[in-house]
Amino acid sequence: MTMEKFVAGIHAAAARRNLLSGTDAARVRKWQRGVTPDADSQIYIAEALGWPAHIVRADDWPNWLPLTANGVVPLGPHSSVPALREALRTAMERRTFLTISGSALTVLAAQWADSDAGPLTRARDGKPIGDDFVALLEDTSRHLAALPTEQRQHTSALLDAHLSTVTDLLEHGRYTPAVGLRLHALAASLAQTVAWHRFDLGHHTAASQYWVAGLHSAHAAADHDMGAGVLGDLAYQAAWRRDHATAAGILTRALTRARHPAARSLLQLRLARTLAAQGERRPALRAIAAAEHHLRDARADRPAWCAWLSEADVAVDTGQALLDLGDTSRAHQLITEGEQLLPAARDKTRGVFLAYRASSYLTAKEPGAAAAAASESLLLARRIGAPRCVNLVHDLLPRFQPYRQEQGVPELLELAAA
Repeated sequence: MTMEKFVAGIHAAAARRNLLSGTDAARVRKWQRGVTPDADSQIYIAEALGWPAHIVRADDWPNWLPLTANGVVPLGPHSSVPALREALRTAMERRTFLTISGSALTVLAAQWADSDAGPLTRARDGKPIGDDFVALLEDTSRHLAALPTEQRQHTSALLDAHLSTVTDLLEHGRYTPAVGLRLHALAASLAQTVAWHRFDLGHHTAASQYWVAGLHSAHAAADHDMGAGVLGDLAYQAAWRRDHATAAGILTRALTRARHPAARSLLQLRLARTLAAQGERRPALRAIAAAEHHLRDARADRPAWCAWLSEADVAVDTGQALLDLGDTSRAHQLITEGEQLLPAARDKTRGVFLAYRASSYLTAKEPGAAAAAASESLLLARRIGAPRCVNLVHDLLPRFQPYRQEQGVPELLELAAA
């Protein structure tokens, strides 16, 4: 936007309120050099840039201003803190109207795949940060992330505060390169955990921004497996929203740099799911075989973000892929076996698997068994506070309508309506 168009936009915003603005190019240059616009001018600035007035926080100039045109901070040598700030701002729900396009995420994945982290930069005039304090943040963050799902619904504010603290330390603290690497790794882990919380609540834009921030931090820490894992989460979200082309593109990039067998197994499993959803049978079966092979090779020293991956996950996701490919009988068998193999501690995953099992029963025209699985999933999801599982069951309800007289179906519909 030229200076003339920007000033004209400000005048137009004032005129819509039957007011006049004295803004000219000289005043804009003062704003650019650090002078704070008054509250009314900030509203006019937002509208001149094409943003709604309600995003303005006059006491937080210029932090409320969007950093990018498409919502994604470009990957670069100094991009981790801006990406974290963008995620934290988005989470304040002033900009939930933003969506991140699949093409923007695919470009970001390509940038990550083709670039290496540069030397870390840090503030030289901030307060020194010691190893003990970083260890405290690492330990408490790890403990919060490891809580059972039923307790995690109470930890969002604590995780948000931890991530905000780490972001402040990265931006303003004074630390050694070794501490800097630990802080970036911690930021990546926290951003990934917070993203899953937002995703489970259906806050997709905020989840995307946290995953993007996690990718930047993992890149700064030169942790390729972590970066691949975060891209895998963005792909999972894209597939969840039925944007399988974006999911496949992101996963293909992620696999170029993932090294740990457990990481590669999870990425291949997600690739199999999205390929099967597009009807690509042979590539999907190859990805399933690769996922099984890598899981067999996975050692005990897995990255924390994929330490949970087990034969249960491979069985259920393989079953879901086969269901999309039309192999109903084998799919149903694998989904049932996988749900039974799942450890008791993974209640949220159990709720998702039960919903998958209900779907496979419906495909097999067994509404009674489907209703039983869906009811169990719904009750479990409500108890532990897992709205994504609740939504999975509610999405199945139209498929139960032809079976309203079958055993268990009226009770399920009544339970879902309660």
